[in-house]
Amino acid sequence: MFAGMEPVTVALTLFTDALVIQGSVTTIHRRVTDILNQAEAPFLVLDQVTIQEHGPRGQAVSLPFAQVNLDAVLFATADIPVEPNPSMRVVKTAERAVVSVPPFRVAGNVHLLVGDGDIRAGLRALTEAFVPITEATYWSEGLSDGRRQALLVAVNHRRAHYIAPHRELDPWAGLEPARVVEAGSRVAAPETPGSAVEVEAGGDA
Repeated sequence: MFAGMEPVTVALTLFTDALVIQGSVTTIHRRVTDILNQAEAPFLVLDQVTIQEHGPRGQAVSLPFAQVNLDAVLFATADIPVEPNPSMRVVKTAERAVVSVPPFRVAGNVHLLVGDGDIRAGLRALTEAFVPITEATYWSEGLSDGRRQALLVAVNHRRAHYIAPHRELDPWAGLEPARVVEAGSRVAAPETPGSAVEVEAGGDA
């Protein structure tokens, strides 16, 4: 299947519940999810590794190489275009979803086999070890880690607490802009039958 494919070096960023691990791996796979899902062992050896603890006081360590336990990985990020796998002919539908992988949450497009628009059935058929979320945003309120974006976040399915449809709501939608009145300007007071009164903004009536 992979005969004739030249190995390439792919940079990865792996998040655990305690660490951010950056490094590179030499592989015949071109997609991050394939690197993780088709790993020959539950471990991945990275080169030129940087390990950082979460939080502003987290210590950073640089290593020439390190073996990473994939079961400890919450998700991996990559900022390379996600190319379709030519060996996969199944058409999937992108649905907006949110994934909880404490202490993080990830929102973006999850790609499902959706027949007749049945998202519930598509979630039942989602069985990959690492699930790709494209056009993703990830953050952690508990770690005070603000929202960051990535072209792809590969979420460890076994570590996810839930995957659910997601619709982002604008809290200001439907609200009219507040009226700003400068001091010294004159605005009309609410009318009552038989009266027409003006008040001075910033002063007494």
